Amino acid sequence: MRTLRRVVVTGLGLQGPWGRDPDALFDHLLAGDSAVALYAPPDAPTRLALPSVRCADFDAEATLGRPLAMTMDRYCQLGVAAALDAWRDAGLGERAEAEADPRYGVSWGTALGGTLTFERGYRELFIAGRQRVSPLSVVLGMVNAAASHIGIQLRLGGACLTYSIACASSATAIGEGARRIRCGEADVVVAGGSEAPLSYGILRAWEAMRVLAPGDEHSAHRACRPFSADRAGLVLGEGGAALVLEDYEHARARGARILAELAGYGSSCDASHLVRPDAVGQARAIQAALADAGLTPADIDYVNAHGTATPEGDPVEIQALRQVFGERAARLPVSATKSMHGHQLGATGALEALIAVLALRRGHCPPTAHLAQVAVECQGVTHLQQGQAMPLRHVLSNAFAFGGSNAALILKAADAA
Repeated sequence: MRTLRRVVVTGLGLQGPWGRDPDALFDHLLAGDSAVALYAPPDAPTRLALPSVRCADFDAEATLGRPLAMTMDRYCQLGVAAALDAWRDAGLGERAEAEADPRYGVSWGTALGGTLTFERGYRELFIAGRQRVSPLSVVLGMVNAAASHIGIQLRLGGACLTYSIACASSATAIGEGARRIRCGEADVVVAGGSEAPLSYGILRAWEAMRVLAPGDEHSAHRACRPFSADRAGLVLGEGGAALVLEDYEHARARGARILAELAGYGSSCDASHLVRPDAVGQARAIQAALADAGLTPADIDYVNAHGTATPEGDPVEIQALRQVFGERAARLPVSATKSMHGHQLGATGALEALIAVLALRRGHCPPTAHLAQVAVECQGVTHLQQGQAMPLRHVLSNAFAFGGSNAALILKAADAA
């Protein structure tokens, strides 16, 4: 019987609303800062302004170089920039001229892919009346473009896989990438996700579902209020986050800095409804992650909740936690950082896994911002309304998606690895 290998995190990369420094992001989260602001898509045919989260300072050409940046949609630019930073953070060296390594691979997540490219094409066809779109439209817009560019830039010759599972995309990508390392198919996997969903059409589509939080210039910063009695919906955001996953022995042999261990991964399907979440299905994913890690509910010190601030979703997640954690749920520290960085759809699981690694390393849990009064239907756990220092060994990060797809990751402190 083949022994499963351990998987550790050796690099982090980020392109977020506060820039590319993961520690700066975490400082903002601990302080309860919000990156949400009112945003109006440029060149929209009608006026639309919604609370959103943008990477306003991201300069793709300065970061990637103009020739490369011009071959990518914004979702891809954000993802590749994050992945390259994670690679450098892992100390794996330059690979631009290296031979493609079949033991190194990519596992990436995105819900929507190149929506800005497609919207630009539709605008040119239907509004400008043109007969042709850019010949790069297909390769700019395809969902696997980010993973492919990462593989090309880093010469990663192993499997290059893209997972598109709505809001569980990048959490699933991380978990499945870890599985490939554990079973011996790969030594290193660049895993994560990216999203750029702030196109006019996408915003209108989400608005039509009546799940987006309202707000104006004065109130937008506190529009996303997970678990709150007055929560009013989610806030969309853009960004990219990447983790370098590595076989433990491979990392030790090269003297790598180990940031955390990816101890457990579980996934499930609600098998009940396209958009209505189910606590039993979510609990199955969490229980599978615990079993994969060889842990019990008593071992989890903190939960970074999916917590989108929707009326339907938040209570169901609390129900799932109460099912899994039983009597201990009332003492279980829980927070939802989407209250500050917004919901990046397919990239959000990677961002929150990155936050879980930072929580373990710094011994602090970020709060749920703007949570003045916990909704009655969301009670039953210990909601963190302020950043809190505490010893952390194991952190659970949840990602639940439309379609009933669920993914749960358990990160373990490096000194416990």
